[in-house]
Amino acid sequence: MPKRIAIFRALNLGDLLCAVPSFRALRRAYPDAHIALISLPWAQEFVDRFPAYLDEFILFPGWPGLPGQPLDPPRTVQFLQAMQARQWDVVLQQQDNGSLANTLLALVGAAAVGGFHPTDQPEWFAVRPDLFMPYPEGEHEIRRHVRLMSFLGISDQGYDLEFPLTDDDRTAARPLQTTHGLSPGSYVCMHPGGVSGRRWPAANFARVGNALAEYGLTIVLTGTPGEQPVVQEVRDQIRFPTVSVVGKTSLGTLSVLLRESAMLISNDTGVSHVAAANAVNSVIVFTSADPAQWAPLDAGRHRVVHETEPDAVERVILEATRFLPPTRAPRAER
Repeated sequence: MPKRIAIFRALNLGDLLCAVPSFRALRRAYPDAHIALISLPWAQEFVDRFPAYLDEFILFPGWPGLPGQPLDPPRTVQFLQAMQARQWDVVLQQQDNGSLANTLLALVGAAAVGGFHPTDQPEWFAVRPDLFMPYPEGEHEIRRHVRLMSFLGISDQGYDLEFPLTDDDRTAARPLQTTHGLSPGSYVCMHPGGVSGRRWPAANFARVGNALAEYGLTIVLTGTPGEQPVVQEVRDQIRFPTVSVVGKTSLGTLSVLLRESAMLISNDTGVSHVAAANAVNSVIVFTSADPAQWAPLDAGRHRVVHETEPDAVERVILEATRFLPPTRAPRAER
């Protein structure tokens, strides 16, 4: 029975949220184990939010070819030495197909290493090849990580995402809600930012914002400080008063705003998974990513529109208005 388990997943918010169902299954199987997450610096906040599943955050120091963290060879050596000294029972590779990450984890010196391996590579690095499954290309991100748990003999605990909120989150969100008069159901959150190259044009978001504002809904624009230019571009094209909370929210306060909104309109980015984890209605626009792998699983609550669809803007507006109660009618014809 393993007592010390480390998970390697040094990725972004949406990636970690999609792995939560696998973390839940792992914890249920090993309730008394110490489970650590090896990840990027920002993920300390994620680990702090999921004490039910994760006990420790370990900073990933970088590795040749892996994104997200600049390589620092001395720190990488120190990381490996520290990990070897701790004598982990199990280290799980939940980063990707393992073409790069498995070499790193083989050097940790754990009693067992498991996870994904590329379908075209033998498990040459593995002390226990039976703990590695071929990476299921094209499968939904949530399902493939739950399937890894099943492969390892761990019963799945469903596919639902989670995002625990605290009283501190609600307290921190209250000034934003009060200042801007954001009562539950009276506003739509709109997130036009995201990974560069995977953004729907700002003009399209503005058209959707104008249409929903005609129903008497306030448009609340969300984003990180680095996304301020695209948010401002959208805001300049919306004819109605808007609220921008760019750079003013933490993950917790953003989740509170999402939970009390009428819906989210967003690119395919991390906030779409936050909405799914909070059971918030959403319309998600996909550009380059594959919805079969990254769209929220609940198609009733979360609608997907691909940018290449004919009249994609009208489709987003249509799907959004379907979430509105019949009593909320537009104040003017568009």
